[in-house]
Amino acid sequence: MNKKNIRYWIISVTFMILLIVTSASNSHGVVAKKKPFLSEVTPLSAFTGEQIWKLGNSNDSYEEFGKESSQLQDYTISAATEANPDWRAIPQGLNKSVNPSLRLHFALGTMPEHGVLLKVRILDAHKAVPQLAVFSNRLLSGLIQIAGVGGTTSAYPYKKTYELYIPKEQLLLGENELKLAVVGCLYCNEDENKYLWWKWDFIELDALSEPAVEPIHGKYIESGTKVSNLSFYYDEGAVRHLPYVLKWLGIAYSGNIMRVDCATDVKQGCSAIKPYYETLRDYNTQAVALHLHTGNVKLQPDGSLPADAQKKLLDYVKSYGSLFQYYEIDNEPGLFNRAKGVNLAIANWLKGHIPELAPHLKTVAPGWAYAPSYAQRACRNQDASGKLACGEPDGWEGDPEQRLELEAVTDLTNGHAYGSSYTDNKGGSFLENLRTFDGAEEGLPKPMLNTEYGTSDSHTDNKLYGAKQPKSAVFDRIMRAHIGFADMFMQHAAFYPNYALFESGIDLNVQNPARMVIHKNAPDTDSRVGITRRLNLAYATHGKPLPYTIMNESDIYDKLVYVRAVDTSTLAPLAGSGGKSDKLLVNFVNFENSTQTIHAKVTMPEAVRYEGERVGAGDTYESARSYVTALDAAPELDFTETLGPGEAVQYILTRAKDVKLKAPSWVQAGILADHTMELNWTESEGAQTYEVWRQESGAANFILIAKDVPVTHFVDKDIVLGQAYSYQIRVSGRQEASPKAQAKASDQAPLNRADWVVSSSSGKPQNAIDGNPYSRWDTGKAQAPGQYFQVDLKEPYQISRIELQSEGSPNDYPRKYEVFTSMDGMNWTSPIASGTGSSNMTIAFEARNARFVKIVQTSKAGNYWSIYNLQVFGKKID
Repeated sequence: MNKKNIRYWIISVTFMILLIVTSASNSHGVVAKKKPFLSEVTPLSAFTGEQIWKLGNSNDSYEEFGKESSQLQDYTISAATEANPDWRAIPQGLNKSVNPSLRLHFALGTMPEHGVLLKVRILDAHKAVPQLAVFSNRLLSGLIQIAGVGGTTSAYPYKKTYELYIPKEQLLLGENELKLAVVGCLYCNEDENKYLWWKWDFIELDALSEPAVEPIHGKYIESGTKVSNLSFYYDEGAVRHLPYVLKWLGIAYSGNIMRVDCATDVKQGCSAIKPYYETLRDYNTQAVALHLHTGNVKLQPDGSLPADAQKKLLDYVKSYGSLFQYYEIDNEPGLFNRAKGVNLAIANWLKGHIPELAPHLKTVAPGWAYAPSYAQRACRNQDASGKLACGEPDGWEGDPEQRLELEAVTDLTNGHAYGSSYTDNKGGSFLENLRTFDGAEEGLPKPMLNTEYGTSDSHTDNKLYGAKQPKSAVFDRIMRAHIGFADMFMQHAAFYPNYALFESGIDLNVQNPARMVIHKNAPDTDSRVGITRRLNLAYATHGKPLPYTIMNESDIYDKLVYVRAVDTSTLAPLAGSGGKSDKLLVNFVNFENSTQTIHAKVTMPEAVRYEGERVGAGDTYESARSYVTALDAAPELDFTETLGPGEAVQYILTRAKDVKLKAPSWVQAGILADHTMELNWTESEGAQTYEVWRQESGAANFILIAKDVPVTHFVDKDIVLGQAYSYQIRVSGRQEASPKAQAKASDQAPLNRADWVVSSSSGKPQNAIDGNPYSRWDTGKAQAPGQYFQVDLKEPYQISRIELQSEGSPNDYPRKYEVFTSMDGMNWTSPIASGTGSSNMTIAFEARNARFVKIVQTSKAGNYWSIYNLQVFGKKID
């Protein structure tokens, strides 16, 4: 099989050609018409050989089967039943409350050399996302997520042929049993059972004619999220955290996808965008870009983009287009009151320029929010004219005919979803796409790339389903739903408050990525990270399957314990960037609500030594990740894992000879309140332990002060107050050193700002102490004598230094200033410091006791006075 085809198993055979036929035309004379799409797409079913058996007719009907009944739970396939089939002995589908399983018995006279492919065509299913567990001879082959419109008012069907790879190791010469069973959510009770049903058209088992190049698990999907600093900024902190997030979530190296909405309306939002894209490439991960902010775009008389908007797009695509694979036209255009004409102009500009600038690039319809007219639901960004509208024309995003105009000039569809909204009868992404495309006879007729899905801290699962962990269940269900009906999808954002995977509101520029903390959604115990990892490891790990053998079969008979092992080197290079991977990924997933132990032997590509990372349970990255070495394959490798309920473990392995150790690229040093020095650094791939080297001010050489440090942080307690130090980090036993980190030992440490109360002569003073380097306090007018910024430290401290930063607006520093202190906020000292400011200024003064600090601007200037970050240094009073 040609490697080029592997990359595009994203969609089934109906996605080989995109047919969008509509009589609608846009305001620029662009008429939707038949259009080929992704002719290189090759479904796995194209590589099947002999049909082993087939139950039912491919007639878009389940009427030939019998009614669901507890009596219809076993069926034997033989020459006699195939010659004279009695389909009435097979149920029309499964229903967990009536007939929760079906056992199919069949004989194999010869062993299929390359395994088999199970195909199940689903005609209807409940919106609760029932799961089809497939056991081959009592071992789990897969857990298929089934999408459907049952329980909705949709007039349009969703039909889909799901496929499942079953390796030959799960087959027997002679008699075999294939068990199909309905599975509910991990946290739900029997109340959910009556909603867990589907109807099928046929069930088919085929021998593969060639070695499988993908362990297809229902359908091919790609998963991701968004990693930006403080919600909007693609800066160095975001770049440093990106590899950690990709690996922790189980999406690195497999050709998955991330959203990168580096927007033109966010000042400094794209400061490190090139290394960000390069990092995605290096971890074999795709990107969908969104750059041009559409809110202030005014079209030219002929309906085309104005020159400045064209230039922004041109510069971005020319500079970075080789590093991303998709471009998203807009974000929730109706909800944010954007014009349809502008969206069409962007899509048409891209179509006209992509062939020359980035011929690999595909366009994605806007991230639909399906906003109706303003009269039905208010939306944002209303202008000063007083005309209230949700887009131009009002409500266009909620109209499938008008959305179809954008679908006609883009390559992939979209559709945002939160909580259970995807199945809302009006405005739900799943049902709205069915309305747009008049149903789905074999999945959606256009691939779906959803750039936002997720849940907030307040979303809960439908009470009808009886979930014991309703916050966990609603996130689990929405992600499983997208596995069932979408092709690519991204959790809203890894660090976005209220929707986050990890603790948010932290400046990633100063956080050690290894100390990232999972965001918990109490009282539920399963987290969004845990759910995302479980499902990514089961469905979004791609490459040629590695053979494996279960060594403790009887322990996991009929248990929902899944193994997925792949060689990512067989994946085609990423379009444009050429990203590749050589990793071997070995995943173990427990879908049970009880602890399970699995012992497996995985056959590696070579009989050599391997090493790499193991990522499992843990509330921080460093507690979840460990490094394993000396894995000598014969070529089999032996793995034993004990997995808690819903737990998943991934091994990211490399041939030991290919590991290239490098020194950490980032080191940070800072004084702590207990007068010790804390060091943090980024991990070095392949490192097991580190060495800390220190140089005192004036010394000629660095000396080793700590060895065999197993984590990426260290506290130096052996320091002398007043002494300046430089630090370097090395991988243990290596000579290459990291960049220097410098700091001065002092008993004056940065004070905790959590309880401070700040006030000012005007503006929003909290912005100066919120830990966000991109937010600021400012005077809102030109500098004038008497403007002030005041801090209540809440208790007295001995203080000696203040730092003010305004580098984001480098001319907004105070032209002249004076500093005052007070113990009660009423009686103030005379000025304890004064001078001329700068964009990054330190005000030092003789140590003194104070609870209140006031900085007063004493001169005139045409600029605002701005503070992006203010810190006071001191110590508690003895």
